[in-house]
Amino acid sequence: MADAVRSVIRLHFRQRLPIDAKADSSPVTIADREAETTMRRMIGETFADHGIRGEEFGAHQPDAEWVWVLDPIDGTKSFISGSLAFGTQIALLHRGVPVLGIIDQPITEERWVGLTGAATLLNGKPVRTSATTDIDQAIVYTSALEQFDSERSARFSALASKAQFTRMSHDCYAAGLLALGGVDLLLESRVFDYDIMPQMPIVLGAGGIVTDWDGRPLVNASHYETVLMAANVELHRAALALLLRR
Repeated sequence: MADAVRSVIRLHFRQRLPIDAKADSSPVTIADREAETTMRRMIGETFADHGIRGEEFGAHQPDAEWVWVLDPIDGTKSFISGSLAFGTQIALLHRGVPVLGIIDQPITEERWVGLTGAATLLNGKPVRTSATTDIDQAIVYTSALEQFDSERSARFSALASKAQFTRMSHDCYAAGLLALGGVDLLLESRVFDYDIMPQMPIVLGAGGIVTDWDGRPLVNASHYETVLMAANVELHRAALALLLRR
């Protein structure tokens, strides 16, 4: 599926495409729709009894034992503006638990694959999260500050003010960088299953930690109010200590 979607997305990249607004005002293009349609068709042809939850076309058999979670272009704003900070995300859930995750950057041809019980791979080679344990040495990423309400903005700022530096607007590519060891902490707010579930096996398989901002594990849900991904247990503990201050 990731190979097939690469061809679809590359055809439209850095073209002046019509941009539509979805119900939540987020942008969508023909590339998003064609890419998800391609994946849905391939799943249906091979695994007719599997379910699908996709960003563009909703749910099909969502209560199935095996469910695919699809985000054809995570980082559509980056894609539209010609930036490389986007990717295709694919997850496979077994009874609600993500057991396979893929982040694929179709232009640079980078592909992260996370599989439960195995080391995360980037283009076939194992990767590992960083060994950074001190907040003042940590590199912190988030996708969009406007996703934080005032309370979460204050909590994020408390952490970011102690970090080495903060970057924004990398979406799924930031999770790939965290698994690779370039990013130490990734914080998100008000995100959906298709944003996060593909990233979970990748980050966990590289040695990272994934919880919400209160340290609770993420369970199968359609959306998440907060997400914290950390390179290791020690850094996760240090980040929570700052996030939990009111």
